[in-house]
Amino acid sequence: MFGVVFPNRSFPMDISSFTQIDTFHWVLDMNTFVGESYHQIGDMCIFLLNNFTLPPDKALAVYVQSPGSPFVFCGAVTLQRPSAVLSLIWPEPGGQMQLTAPDSAAPSAKIGVSVEDLVALPSLDVAAEKKIERMALKVGENLFNFMQSFCGVDGSKLVVPMDILDRWFKKFQEKAKRDSDFLKGFAV
Repeated sequence: MFGVVFPNRSFPMDISSFTQIDTFHWVLDMNTFVGESYHQIGDMCIFLLNNFTLPPDKALAVYVQSPGSPFVFCGAVTLQRPSAVLSLIWPEPGGQMQLTAPDSAAPSAKIGVSVEDLVALPSLDVAAEKKIERMALKVGENLFNFMQSFCGVDGSKLVVPMDILDRWFKKFQEKAKRDSDFLKGFAV
């Protein structure tokens, strides 16, 4: 059905490495894979195997869960996008009380995979959208700081020169050409 690879961490693993919860849900217990250092696993490649046919309106969704936290959606693969490298953004371990027997294992981090309706998913790659959002906020902050240095006050209004956006954009482009690390500072 599907396989996964953790870049620089594993050989390809098939569905047999996961525990099947029901017909459409599988879980990989990270304790059996990396122990408590699950947060060091930052990427996962998931792919559909050749002999598996996923209905066109379905997706294989990937979720991560830190101990005591809820599952968080990371991305998905579909027939049109049969493989993906997803960034695993682990949530902070939660404080949810979990009743366990005295001799049972402590709660562990997990990766969940489930077959879901494609239209119900927010995005196929959540981490990429979050990176774009963070980059846009940093560029906006850069513009705000630039404009703030030219602001004047007229009663209750801030006043900036009419050509402020052109000046900022020109300065932004020139700095990007001069300093190759400048734009890298906006990527996270």
